[in-house]
Amino acid sequence: MSVSLGEARTMLGELLPPRQTRMTPLLGAYGLTLASDLQATVNHPSATESALDGVACREADTLSVPVRLELIGESRAGATFAGVVGPGQAVRIYTGAPLPAGADAICPVEQLEDVPGGVRLRRPASVADVRREGDDFRTGETVLYAGQRLTPARVALAAALGHAEVPTLAPLRVAVLSTGDELIEPGRPLVAGQVYNSNAYGLVGLLREAGCEAIMLPPVSDDLAALEAAVASARADVLLTSGGVSMGKYDFMRDLLIEHGEVRFWKVRMRPGGPAMLGGWKGLPVFGLPGNPVSSLVVFQVIVRPALTGRPLTPVRLRAGSAFRGLADKTAFWRVTVRGGEAFAYAQQGSGVLRSLSDAPALVMIPEGGLAAVGDEVDVLLLE
Repeated sequence: MSVSLGEARTMLGELLPPRQTRMTPLLGAYGLTLASDLQATVNHPSATESALDGVACREADTLSVPVRLELIGESRAGATFAGVVGPGQAVRIYTGAPLPAGADAICPVEQLEDVPGGVRLRRPASVADVRREGDDFRTGETVLYAGQRLTPARVALAAALGHAEVPTLAPLRVAVLSTGDELIEPGRPLVAGQVYNSNAYGLVGLLREAGCEAIMLPPVSDDLAALEAAVASARADVLLTSGGVSMGKYDFMRDLLIEHGEVRFWKVRMRPGGPAMLGGWKGLPVFGLPGNPVSSLVVFQVIVRPALTGRPLTPVRLRAGSAFRGLADKTAFWRVTVRGGEAFAYAQQGSGVLRSLSDAPALVMIPEGGLAAVGDEVDVLLLE
């Protein structure tokens, strides 16, 4: 019943419900996923314009400097110079203002000196400081693509394309359920053997980053009937559970799905996070994450997030600052810090050391049977 990372992602993705499409105003689109391609409704820039403050003139008049040009007017946003720039003439111009007819180059204001009736240029004017109409994009050009996450930069780009609202995929509703007698909500006093329910808070944050609607359910104790009631109460597209999926006597989430639900796989060939489980409960997809906090969050990053978003994390290639070993039959993920283009193993790699993901928010991925010596190139997943 064990599967590879790729198989786990694919199998979870196959259980997800179809996503509905809706039109969303730009201010509500941050973090959502674009449902279809977006085309430009205008040229950008909408006219050939200046990239900086200075004067617009003919480049050929400025090849030998210093040179004095006659100043015949100005061009600014909303008040374009209406005449034509002739030989030996210049127009004062401001960033984003349309380039006057006859001019083909700009000299920046820092290289100008005002003189009676004109300006003296200390540097030749440059055509490189002219933004051509449509240089960024042209009317009808596809600029944003279905499946892209709408970051602030992409929302700004959608606005520049001329769209007041955009087609987005309705966010998946994902419920998070933590299990275990030892769990206590933060803020309450602990007794020996108890632990604060940190996994749920990390998972809710990761779900929101992935553009999902996250629902945190109350933790449930190690009791089969209580667990069944909690799972049955979930009103979501997907249920993520934390804990109860390993091989212990009190791993009731495992028992519930095996005995009364549906199991697609149990165990993934990875470390940390091997005892993950995918199944279903009366039509509700259920993904069981391990209870150890590092395992839970790493499994989310490398399996659950890519399945929910359709966008796997893309590794970068860096040099190994430490030696990394894989396992004979599992993909190994090492928490690392990145300095100077090199990845260094975090000192504590235990699956209960939650601070490691804060101090070392990157993972070196070593495939089954792999080995990396110091100086070798390795695949690194950057988590922030």
